[in-house]
Amino acid sequence: MDTATTDDAPTSPRETGEPLVELRTVNKHFGALHVLQNIELTVHHGEVVVVIGPSGSGKSTLCRAINRLETIDDGEITVDGIPLPEEGKALAHLRADVGMVFQSFNLFSHKTVLDNVTLGPRKVRGVPKAQAESEAMALLERVGVESQAHKMPAQLSGGQQQRVAIARALAMRPKVMLFDEPTSALDPEMVNEVLDVMVALAREGMTMIVVTHEMGFARKAADRVVFMADGQIVEEAEPDEFFTNARTERARDFLSKILTH
Repeated sequence: MDTATTDDAPTSPRETGEPLVELRTVNKHFGALHVLQNIELTVHHGEVVVVIGPSGSGKSTLCRAINRLETIDDGEITVDGIPLPEEGKALAHLRADVGMVFQSFNLFSHKTVLDNVTLGPRKVRGVPKAQAESEAMALLERVGVESQAHKMPAQLSGGQQQRVAIARALAMRPKVMLFDEPTSALDPEMVNEVLDVMVALAREGMTMIVVTHEMGFARKAADRVVFMADGQIVEEAEPDEFFTNARTERARDFLSKILTH
């Protein structure tokens, strides 16, 4: 069947597997503000989902809820079929399976780059020091900062620090990677060096949920674009379909404001 000509059910450009992250009727309030409203979302193994939308639409809250940095009021979130634990060792174990890269790099400032990347595998996964360091160096090489391994984070540029943060998350061998506005704190010339690493990860089959304002990344790397506004998922589609033929007035209005500059 020629899927390229169908309008209603575009297939993913890459084969994706079983459901990995599932949100069912998820609600979250901050006081009177209903920031997540009956969210339904399934992300499959190997899928790259990019979440976009105006500021205050609930994108970052959605991302942070998936590893319980934000609690939810009701509904259910599962990772690989397991509901999010409330707290304790079970939650720590789940967080080890869910890598997170933040807007601010959140590196330990008093530890070297290498120590930042090896800390999690050694403390949480019980990986021996020599093995952890060998694997960390391979990851630092993969993201292009192996020459910075023995420096402190403050000696690195913002783009380099964010690439170290990606390596640190990958060191835990996560099942899924969450990116919450990973380039918004960077100077413009550093944005692409981080996005290039993320595009490479996507092409290698890493399951990724990415909250971003970078529409070029969404076009290039996403299997699916999820558009949020006012705490709701308003629309979701393949990138080409979404950017050229958005179905909702809310999405078309958003795109008209960001794509004309």
